[in-house]
Amino acid sequence: MSTFKESQRYRDLRQFLLCIVFYQAGITTVISLAAIYAEQVMKFSMQQTITLILVVNVTAAVGAFGFGYVQDAIGHMRAVAITLVGWIAMVVLAGSTQTVSGFWIAANLAGLCMGSSQAAGRAIVAYLAPPARVAEFFGLWGLAVKAASIFGPLTYGAVTWLFAGNHRLAIFATGVYFVVGLVLLAGIDVERGRREALAA
Repeated sequence: MSTFKESQRYRDLRQFLLCIVFYQAGITTVISLAAIYAEQVMKFSMQQTITLILVVNVTAAVGAFGFGYVQDAIGHMRAVAITLVGWIAMVVLAGSTQTVSGFWIAANLAGLCMGSSQAAGRAIVAYLAPPARVAEFFGLWGLAVKAASIFGPLTYGAVTWLFAGNHRLAIFATGVYFVVGLVLLAGIDVERGRREALAA
């Protein structure tokens, strides 16, 4: 609780943590419910679904590794912004495609974004946190991720329940979390936040 109160002194870090809550809600929902979406909407068999999950995990590893070089070149904030745009594109494609090949493209785009956005997010928290208290603020990062893992899937479930099992509408609703995350990200001045952290 004391760390949470202390975070009020670091406005850019606090806003980024809120940003994480939103975009992680979207990520957690996609990860948790991708198999259900594949089976219910795209009519994947169990074997196709398992294959999809395995391939996407490989894509995520490639994204986390390869995008690290991109982050170093363009900066972590821009890297997160690019991945959030990628997530939005993935949601639009997954929600609108009628073909298996289109869904495979969307799923692998999700894999690339998943690995890169999580790696960049951790780097930004470390950059904006006071150097002597990085571990404490990573605790808040963990809390943000856990909170997101609850209400993201709940939103998806509520939409499918309210709209007669409409999974396409639910995946579009999930995309709202990425849009809000992108808006919150735009209001962060990472260099100002770094100065506040170093002045602590």
